[in-house]
Amino acid sequence: MSKAQIHKLGVIGAGVMGQALIRGLMHKQVITINSVWAAAKTEGSCEQIRMELGIPCHTNYSKELADTDVLLLCVKPNGLRNVLEKLKSYGLSPNTLVISIVAGATIEQIEAGLGGKNPVIRAMTNTPCLVGQGMTAVCLGTHATPAHLSVAQKIFESVGVCMELDEVHFDAVTGLSGSGPAYMYLIMEALADGGVRVGLPREAALKIVAQTLLGSAIMVQQSGRHPASLRDDVTTPAGCTIGALLTMEDGKIRSVLARAVEEATRIAGELGKPKA
Repeated sequence: MSKAQIHKLGVIGAGVMGQALIRGLMHKQVITINSVWAAAKTEGSCEQIRMELGIPCHTNYSKELADTDVLLLCVKPNGLRNVLEKLKSYGLSPNTLVISIVAGATIEQIEAGLGGKNPVIRAMTNTPCLVGQGMTAVCLGTHATPAHLSVAQKIFESVGVCMELDEVHFDAVTGLSGSGPAYMYLIMEALADGGVRVGLPREAALKIVAQTLLGSAIMVQQSGRHPASLRDDVTTPAGCTIGALLTMEDGKIRSVLARAVEEATRIAGELGKPKA
C-alpha cells in the first residue's frame, strides 16, 4: 500500500459513526462516491444510506471485497464476531487494511478472528466526528506498517484530531474520549439549568454555555497552559467565581468526574470479553 492512499474503502456498519466518517472523508475529498461502499444489516438501512450519501450499500458485501484495500469496521461490539467470521469465509485479501473502531475489541481478537495476516489498526474515536471535531487514538497491529498508519491518520484527521497511542491505554481512551461527549452534554445541561434558575431564557442559556465551553477548550489547546492556570485568571479575590468554584468543590465535582471516567474505563475493558 502506497503512503496514505485509498483506492477503495469499505465501511461495515454504516450507522452514526460509519456515516460520519464517510461524510468527513468525502467532504475532505479523500474519497469520492465511486471509491467507497457501505454495509448495513437490513435492506431498509441500505436504501436510506444510498439515498442520503449516494454510495452503494449492501447487506451481502462478499463481491465488494476483491478490490477493497481499506476496510472500516464500525459495528457494535456484539456484532463483531459475526462480521469477522463472514470476512474469513468470504476470503478477504491479506493485503486489505482492516481498521476497527469497535469498543473493547483488541487487536489480538481481530487478528485471530480474521485468521490471516491482514494489517490491522485499532482506533477509538467519538461522535464529534460528525462536525469535524472528533478525537481519535490509533494503534498498529502485528502486520501493520507505517504506511498503514498514514492511511489511518488520513482517515481520522479528516474528521478531527488523531494521535497514536499504545493499545494498553485504549480502555481509558474509551472511558475519557469515547464516552466523554456525554459527560460534556450533562455538564452543559446542568449549567444551562443554572442559567434558567437565575432568570435566563433556556435558549439563551444553552447558547451561552455552549460557546463558553467551546472557547475554554480552544484556550487550553492554543495557549498551552494548564487549565488550573487559566482558571486562576478568572478567579479574582472575593469574587463570584471563587464562590461558585467552592460550591462545586463542596459537591465533589472533581472526584465525581474522575470516578466517572474510571467506571467507564472498567466497563470498556469488559466489552471485548466473551460472555459467560
